[in-house]
Amino acid sequence: MKKRVSLRNLLRKLKILPLVSQYVLTFMLFVLKNKNQFVANLEIYGVDARHHTNFHQPTSNLTKYKKEICYSGVRVYNNLPPHIKDVFGDPKNFKLQLKQFLYLYSFY
Repeated sequence: MKKRVSLRNLLRKLKILPLVSQYVLTFMLFVLKNKNQFVANLEIYGVDARHHTNFHQPTSNLTKYKKEICYSGVRVYNNLPPHIKDVFGDPKNFKLQLKQFLYLYSFY
């Protein structure tokens, strides 16, 4: 390939995830394996609001805490599209849907 050509289509064709997409996949697999450590917004507030399926993100002013996998994993999960969050209970299907999403929208 030439120097100025985007690799996005080639990576899709070869089914290779860019580094940022691999990072997102690793975060989501961590959240999936440790989902008992996270609390949903519905459990805290008791109101069936628009974001009731999202995990509660604790407030913090420390940059070190914000860079940890627990905090960042919740932030990434909360920003996933709803059709992927709906299959969160089924690990195999969740991983498949997430990979398809990351291949389609490869993040750099």
